Amino acid sequence: MSSDFEGYEQDFAVLTAEITSKIARVPRLPPDEKKQMVANVEKQLEEAKELLEQMDLEVREIPPQSRGMYSNRMRSYKQEMGKLETDFKRSRIAYSDEVRNELLGDDGNSSENQLIKLREERAHLLDNTERLERSSRRLEAGYQIAVETEQIGQEMLENLSHDREKIHRARERLRETDANLGKSSRILTGMLRRISWMPDTVPSY
Repeated sequence: MSSDFEGYEQDFAVLTAEITSKIARVPRLPPDEKKQMVANVEKQLEEAKELLEQMDLEVREIPPQSRGMYSNRMRSYKQEMGKLETDFKRSRIAYSDEVRNELLGDDGNSSENQLIKLREERAHLLDNTERLERSSRRLEAGYQIAVETEQIGQEMLENLSHDREKIHRARERLRETDANLGKSSRILTGMLRRISWMPDTVPSY
């Protein structure tokens, strides 16, 4: 079950990385290319949502005692999805302003164009800040996964150690039993030999 979840995780990571890259490019593309890029990002966002739904279904199938780690990861991925959608909305707003600018024949020197440039710079700063925040969250999630994996490994080692001790004690008991059986066999053999050496006595009348 976890292998299916991890496969979806890898697909989600690759897809969101592509979406992030494309969102950052949207405001700087020519109008025709921007339209195509916006449509492409919308499609990939839908694919990412479908992956999240599949991951949700996988988590529900995991036993409750093992579900906590995967639930935490799902919360992180849903937060990341929300950020991507927010970034995409901001990118589309910048896109719409630029198209309107071009249709009006703005030469780039008006106050409106300067305002758009300021908006773009602010959007880029916000994007960089949010990317740093997402990277920090991923590092924290990775650290948490490493800690949980180490704990699971430690528990497995302890269980193996207990099992090894049980096997060792069982072997010792088996050796003792073999020794006792051997001793009993020797005693019985000696008794049979003594019986066979005893002369037959017939009672006289």
